[in-house]
Amino acid sequence: MRRPFRAPPTTKEGPRTNQEIRVREVQLIDHEGSNRGIVLTEEAMDIAVGAGLDLVEIQPNAQPPVCKILDYGRYKYQSQKKAAETRKKQKTVEIKEIKMRPNIDTHDYEVKMRNMLRFFGDGDKVKVTLRFRGREMAHQDLGMKLLNKVRLETEEIAKVESNPRLEGRQMVMVLSPIK
Repeated sequence: MRRPFRAPPTTKEGPRTNQEIRVREVQLIDHEGSNRGIVLTEEAMDIAVGAGLDLVEIQPNAQPPVCKILDYGRYKYQSQKKAAETRKKQKTVEIKEIKMRPNIDTHDYEVKMRNMLRFFGDGDKVKVTLRFRGREMAHQDLGMKLLNKVRLETEEIAKVESNPRLEGRQMVMVLSPIK
């Protein structure tokens, strides 16, 4: 005989409220913010219903769990706004890439350096990629000299996060801005 398929129980996001609180007694904070001490859950529910609000479990891991009487819809809205505010303040660090060749012209080099300084000013990391073509692979020392020149010119505003290393036909170095 086969058992009928049952979906796993759905887990609710956020704290437990009202009838979902299954413990015998809770530490109660009423809607005015005063601590009522340890009370039975049914009594706390009666107080919440009398005030026209919800009983919300604030700290489920405490002994006994801490519950507060408040408007759950408003609480949820405020926590979403707070989370959105923290996400807005967060800055994601991007890695910008500057590609060069070992025999780069001085003017082209200066343009690349200006772009690099702008990226550091924005707080982004810079990956300097030096591409070798054909017989240039025989002159890797020229590439190393160029990357050391970049390192020396940016040492006041950036630190080397990843030293120059050869990956196939290209040499790579990662610089990050000094805060």
